[in-house]
Amino acid sequence: MLRAAITWPVGLFLCALGLSANAEWGINMRRGVTDVSQSVFDLHMTIFWICVVIGVVVFGVMFWSMLMHRKSNDSKPATFHEHVGVEILWTVIPLVILIVMAVPATKTLIDIYDADEADVDILVTGYQWRWQYQYVGEGVSFFSTLTTPRDEITNVSAKSPDYLLEVDNPLVIPVGKKVRFLVTASDVIHSWWVPDFAVKKDAIPGFINEAWTRVEEPGIYRGQCTELCGKDHGFMPVVVQVLPQDEYDTWLAEQKEAAAKEAELRDKTWTLDELVERGEKVYSTACASCHQPNGEGLPPMFPALKGSPIVTQDMAAHLDIVLHGKPGTAMAAFGKQLSEVDIAAVITFERNAWGNDTGEMLAPVDVLNAKQAQ
Repeated sequence: MLRAAITWPVGLFLCALGLSANAEWGINMRRGVTDVSQSVFDLHMTIFWICVVIGVVVFGVMFWSMLMHRKSNDSKPATFHEHVGVEILWTVIPLVILIVMAVPATKTLIDIYDADEADVDILVTGYQWRWQYQYVGEGVSFFSTLTTPRDEITNVSAKSPDYLLEVDNPLVIPVGKKVRFLVTASDVIHSWWVPDFAVKKDAIPGFINEAWTRVEEPGIYRGQCTELCGKDHGFMPVVVQVLPQDEYDTWLAEQKEAAAKEAELRDKTWTLDELVERGEKVYSTACASCHQPNGEGLPPMFPALKGSPIVTQDMAAHLDIVLHGKPGTAMAAFGKQLSEVDIAAVITFERNAWGNDTGEMLAPVDVLNAKQAQ
């Protein structure tokens, strides 16, 4: 028994010694690139080492007592039931420890929740399964969707270094500016998380939660949705690109120009071929994960569009289900997710792909009229 009592602590010490040889513990938190994230890391390490010291002292006293006062050593147990000094001691010491822990924790929490006086406000909206970013007061809005090839997801080809962490449109913010995130959701609960910023906020339909960051180092930072939000929960990453102020200003001007051109496209007279070409791209990013690239779906959860009566016959019903979704199913409403041009394009594509060949097209202005008639 004595050998076991000595061997176990020695084994733990040797394991800890081996871990200390590593340059970085993979199980630990990352320090991050913002003041808040570094404060969170420092707080985490402070509490960790306090717990280590408490554990060493408590278990040390416990093992020493068992070893030195064991029955085989003819030790006699004490007979006192209470001691005023000991009672005071083990009340005061934990109180002091809690105060030491509470002071830095309170300061860090105050910093985390201080979202006032932001330089940039961005509304972050979670959808199944993508993020929408709207720059408040700038007229700029776009969706950020996973771009990892399906061949990597299905293990047909080798996975890239940023597997499941690649998007078509990253969120872009300027260096050194306080950016406030207004986080919500359109369908189910999501959670927007960027570990390098120490920002993690639940996106809840009908509620707006606030978070903020100020990044001093340009670069690309990645995160994920951390709330189980459906079958493609693992396929809605967060990518943030931090640019110097002049590059950010240029990017923002380009986005405003692109938004103006997109508005003009709504009034353009489109041909069938143009809508089908654009619709194929929209389908691959917004629809293919459920209805499959070949349009055959995964019945009964995701019905086939190939040869479907709603796709080949009733145009009004086709438009209605794309705009409003179908309650009680996984079919989401895309009326707020896609522009009038993209909705018209994807419906036109679906009605003329995979052998459907209806020859029918839907004009963007018709989509606008349907929205306004609601």
